[in-house]
Amino acid sequence: MSHRKFLISAAILALPATPAFAQQEKTAEQRSTGLADDFHDDDMIIVTAPYVDQLDILAGTSALSGDDLAKDLRGQIGDSLTSLPGVSSTSFAPGASRPVLRGFQGPRVKVLTDGIGSLDASNTSVDHAVTIDPLTAQRVEVLRGPAVLLFGGDAIGGAVNVIDKRIPRDVPEDAIHVDAIGGYGSAADDWSLAGSVDVPLTSKLVIHADGSFRDSGDVRVPGYVLSPELRADLLADAAEETEEGHLEEAEELTEAANQRGRIENSASQTYTAGVGLAFIDDGGHLGVSLSYYDSDYGVPSRPGTEHAHGEEEEDDHDHDDDDHDEDEHHDEEAPVTIGLEQIRVDLRGGVNLGGFFESLNFRAGYSDYEHTEFEGDEIGTVFSVSGIEARAELVQADHDGWRGVIGTQVLVRDFNAIGAEAFVPKNSLESWALFTVQEVDLGNWEVEGAMRFDQTDISANSINFERSFNTFSGALGLAYAPDDSAFKVGVNLSRSERAPSAEELLSDGPHIATQAYEIGNPDFTTEKSWGGELYARWDSDDVQLSATVYANFFDDYIFEAETAAEEDGLPVFQFYQQDATYYGVEASASAVVGRAAGFDFIVDGVADYVHARINNGGGPVPRIPPLRLLGGIEAQSGSFDLRAEVEWADGQDRVAAFETPTDSFTMVNASVAWRPFGKEGGVTLLASANNIFDVQARRHASFTKDYVPLSGRDIRVSAKFSF
Repeated sequence: MSHRKFLISAAILALPATPAFAQQEKTAEQRSTGLADDFHDDDMIIVTAPYVDQLDILAGTSALSGDDLAKDLRGQIGDSLTSLPGVSSTSFAPGASRPVLRGFQGPRVKVLTDGIGSLDASNTSVDHAVTIDPLTAQRVEVLRGPAVLLFGGDAIGGAVNVIDKRIPRDVPEDAIHVDAIGGYGSAADDWSLAGSVDVPLTSKLVIHADGSFRDSGDVRVPGYVLSPELRADLLADAAEETEEGHLEEAEELTEAANQRGRIENSASQTYTAGVGLAFIDDGGHLGVSLSYYDSDYGVPSRPGTEHAHGEEEEDDHDHDDDDHDEDEHHDEEAPVTIGLEQIRVDLRGGVNLGGFFESLNFRAGYSDYEHTEFEGDEIGTVFSVSGIEARAELVQADHDGWRGVIGTQVLVRDFNAIGAEAFVPKNSLESWALFTVQEVDLGNWEVEGAMRFDQTDISANSINFERSFNTFSGALGLAYAPDDSAFKVGVNLSRSERAPSAEELLSDGPHIATQAYEIGNPDFTTEKSWGGELYARWDSDDVQLSATVYANFFDDYIFEAETAAEEDGLPVFQFYQQDATYYGVEASASAVVGRAAGFDFIVDGVADYVHARINNGGGPVPRIPPLRLLGGIEAQSGSFDLRAEVEWADGQDRVAAFETPTDSFTMVNASVAWRPFGKEGGVTLLASANNIFDVQARRHASFTKDYVPLSGRDIRVSAKFSF
């Protein structure tokens, strides 16, 4: 296919771009790598965004690094970020969880590794894991707001960018530099260990190696595993089976309804390995890495689904002999597990140019991904994804307060599913984009603008399907900051357009892992959104405040909702397209309220809320997180950090058809970090107690919330070393 060959050639030859870092005063070596400060310094905020240094157009940027990231590490990136404002998680299972930003999930949230997509299958379905190991991350950034469209017109909710050292960013001064972290969590008997080594081969050449391993058992939960609504349904079905004389079926349903203490089939095991090499000098930098990701995890089953499927099979086979029925019933109840592998090659580089353009940065990644859904020991469906993504950026030098970036991006992806429950046909995606962001500093005022054009081609030869989408997106921001003030206020307006995904267009079949029959619509048009947000920030030495109100108005919004139908013994989930409205608020605050005995005493808080509805009487959008408040008090010194916090999530009773409500919950957490050799000593010992009072909690954004609650009391200990 000539068009495909052109795209691949462009991706390899143009070698698209690494994001330019926010910068203050940097050395020549730091300028060549884009690195402003040491990632291990918890006090510094380094935003790897592909444009200018103020980044006000983002309005909301949060980050986790250092001890904060180590304390919140979980097996999947989605579950590691839920303490940040506006962030929830799909929490499908401990082995599969993507971030939810401002109520958006799936293709509307970009999950990136150093500015390039994860190139896995995690955006195709909620049961698919993200192939980014938080154990190897140095820093995780959550970028929200209109300018995130520079990562793609579909990133309406925002982007999560994970930074690691797999391609080194600087040459260590020591002969060898080692980072390591290990930990244990009691709720799932969760053991983890990760380490990396950086060795300078010359004054300009450095080699890197890293690896990680995590082994987690079935998750312990308080009380009943099932939600009250699902449990009541199963007990009613059991009573009906008893009346009809089906005592064995009634006993199975009752046993499922009364399951307590552990989420069966929720264990996971993951290991990763990577090597990288980088050349760094004053004129530029070039690096390459090779990495491997392997994960095996269980998919908890929805109780009653197998029973319904079993009844259908009995009817289809006209009640064959008892042995045959028992064999079928046993097969249907076999646990579903997923075995996943990814091999990935990454490239990052940059050239310092001088003149109007300060530098040319480029970034590329290639991935060969495959995962198998097992039903017991039997292979169910095999999903494979191969793809290359690349971006290049010309960064403009600052000319009298005017600065910006011009870039291009290319993505080529082949997706295939083989098996009886391949709910999406083999398909290919090819896209290319042009984008720019420009910023003008007018003293107290700052004006920012961004534009993006994408062309996306999706084809599935087996069903003679081929469509092309051209999308335009743009954003305009205005910010005001008084002289010598910590205060800043701004407004952003955006117009985004998103091409429908292959899954939204082409799904038509049973999906055993989600236990749903999923149906798309090949006639969907592009999804359009007008967005606006107003934000205010205060950033002084002792006080940091941030508040954002936002709204998005969608034409032809694409969403998936449960119907009353059943197919192959599974509930049918249909994709629809209708206008929709989102609005919400995010706020965060942190203030030093006192100093004594060498400690700074800090109070902080986070609040977020989102309201989303389908217009014209369509009701609430499914799986929208409720109001959430989180507040904490912390004592910090050079050797100790002590923290206690309370998180409250309201109940969610604004639910879509066939969606169940979610009860409110309040969780209390506490943690301590000890640096025995001081802040610069390179050793941190951490201990935390999460959900101290062992309350039952469920995330409303989760597809599986009715039978996969959050873990109960979890005592975690970990140690972090850097030397």
